[in-house]
Amino acid sequence: MIEFAPLLTSALVLGLLGGGHCLGMCGGLMGALTLAIPAEQRQRRWRLLLAYNLGRVASYVLAGLLLGSAGWAVANSPAAMLLRVVAALLLIAMGLYLAGWWSGLTRIESLGRGLWRHLQPLGRRILPVTSLPRALLLGALWGWLPCGLVYSSLLWAASQGNAWHSAALMLAFGIGTWPVLIATGLAAERTRAVLQRRGVRQVGGVLVMLFGLWTLPGPHQHWLMGH
Repeated sequence: MIEFAPLLTSALVLGLLGGGHCLGMCGGLMGALTLAIPAEQRQRRWRLLLAYNLGRVASYVLAGLLLGSAGWAVANSPAAMLLRVVAALLLIAMGLYLAGWWSGLTRIESLGRGLWRHLQPLGRRILPVTSLPRALLLGALWGWLPCGLVYSSLLWAASQGNAWHSAALMLAFGIGTWPVLIATGLAAERTRAVLQRRGVRQVGGVLVMLFGLWTLPGPHQHWLMGH
């Protein structure tokens, strides 16, 4: 468990650093969900926003468990090394996207658009949100929104070769995205302004790229873990 702790921390930080991307992908949706709360329910906004995000993170955990099972199946095969390399390259691409230097990663999001076309109408039927179960269910559907950051993180988590570890990493990643999205739901314009600054996005992007380089298999990992 001690050796797994740095990975959990990395997943949490990755979610935090991806806040700018989450703001672009989901910020508008988060604002729409908040506006969809009926006037008589506004005093329950905090609980409804938490329920949205609990449902979203639950979907991340489920996806991590499912994809992690596939990673476990190839953990002791030559494909495991290839899976880890692909995961690292996706993280580097995500860093380039966050920094605003390359947007090619958005093409990966098209992989999930077919599923999202079937789920989106279900989400509309749940609106307006009048109860915590509705908010939780809407968040669970929202968790399957096509997102290059989530896909990159999923593949990285699955490359660990353990379904439960993959689910735990996606849980940590999902929690890391909470501050930005909840703040956006509460109309925290200051948070939005800070995260949209070019310098902040570039620093975040560089850190994600460094994390991707660290994810690449090689002796550098043993050296870093030792220090």
